[in-house]
Amino acid sequence: MTLAVCADVGSTYTKAAVVDLAAGVLVGAAAAPTTVGSDVLHGLDAAVAAATAGLGVRDVPWYVCSSAGGGLRLAVLGYEALVTAQAGRRVGLSAGAHVVHVAAGRLGAADLTALRAARPDVVLLVGGTDGGDADTITHNATRLARARWRVPVVYAGNADVRAALTGLLDAAGVPVTGADNVLPRIGVLAPASARAAIRAVFLRHVIGGKRLSKGTRFARLVRAATPDAVLTGVEVLADTLGGDLAVVDVGGATTDVYSVLTPDERATGPGREVAGSLWRARTVEGDLGMRWSAPGVVRAAVEERLLTAGEADDLTAAADRRAADPAFLAGDDAERAVDRRIATLAATVALRRHARGAATGERAGRDLRDVRLLVGSGGVLRHAPRPASGQVLAAVLADHAGGWALPRAARAVVDVDYVLAAGGLLADEHRTAAGALLRHHLGTQ
Repeated sequence: MTLAVCADVGSTYTKAAVVDLAAGVLVGAAAAPTTVGSDVLHGLDAAVAAATAGLGVRDVPWYVCSSAGGGLRLAVLGYEALVTAQAGRRVGLSAGAHVVHVAAGRLGAADLTALRAARPDVVLLVGGTDGGDADTITHNATRLARARWRVPVVYAGNADVRAALTGLLDAAGVPVTGADNVLPRIGVLAPASARAAIRAVFLRHVIGGKRLSKGTRFARLVRAATPDAVLTGVEVLADTLGGDLAVVDVGGATTDVYSVLTPDERATGPGREVAGSLWRARTVEGDLGMRWSAPGVVRAAVEERLLTAGEADDLTAAADRRAADPAFLAGDDAERAVDRRIATLAATVALRRHARGAATGERAGRDLRDVRLLVGSGGVLRHAPRPASGQVLAAVLADHAGGWALPRAARAVVDVDYVLAAGGLLADEHRTAAGALLRHHLGTQ
């Protein structure tokens, strides 16, 4: 067998999988607690050792993604709130970032203070279409240079002044990477170059800067932020199976939604978005999660009229317990039922926001009617019995009061074997194997 190790170093657990590249199947898998308190390599090595036990393999390549230490924190500086700043935000999410700050217009002293307070790992500097406005992005780049800014910057704005402004920032000691304009023309969103640049900066500056490991080995192993790897896996799955699909990943702190749609007349028609449509998109709901953000799930469910005040009161104490103890384990049937209830509410609210456009900033929302496959992910779904995890996704697909057009003929599956991240990690070098892995473990359920 030709094998590869794929591992995701998460905030709480590190998951490792061994993939047979020829057959496109898993031959081993294991998890271990992420050892953020000491050195994340300890947990990573333990997970890989358990996953490869009994296989008799040595010297196989490792493909690693990470969201440990808070993942990738991104700030966006744009020209206009509803156009380039919104375009930059969408691109940042697609690159696997947690967008912690968005500003539009000319940076002032208060704006710079707010930017520093957001503690971004990377700043995405955008503004102006190619050949369009250059004054605002020039002002903002100059302001960062004069402020002795030291957080890495990805320049993805007006191409006409890219060389001059990246040169200005570099001369001032600002770590800067140039990329193609995310919005070269009104209504045309071009995320690929900026997404690649953000990934490169994440690997070059952020992983080492978080001091997750004492040496350089971990930084050499990591190839992507975990959400970036998962979105790539979702893209490969969509290309492999054909058609639209969506993924809802219910985590401890956030609930992420991914969707891949087929471009249609909205891409060029009169109703197109001025900030461009991102047909392969990710959104993050930072107030919806199983542990840290469980109380936010209850609040959001009340706002969405999924819970009455009385039901919310009954669920609040359980949500507070989970938030107070992120390592909380549901040990009996009653607690497991509460976990499933919180997961159902989190997934339902997250899909509503994603489809309506509230999370993506898209005026017309995201049309999920042609979604053929809904994939559920996250520990609460992976570790639940099949009927129970299926009930969570069934509730999402029956959300007729949600204010969004439901998929007309979607099949629901759970990423029980956690292959989306593995498929994304393998995509660049082993695209055929990645597609086979995802098709085998998700497309045939």
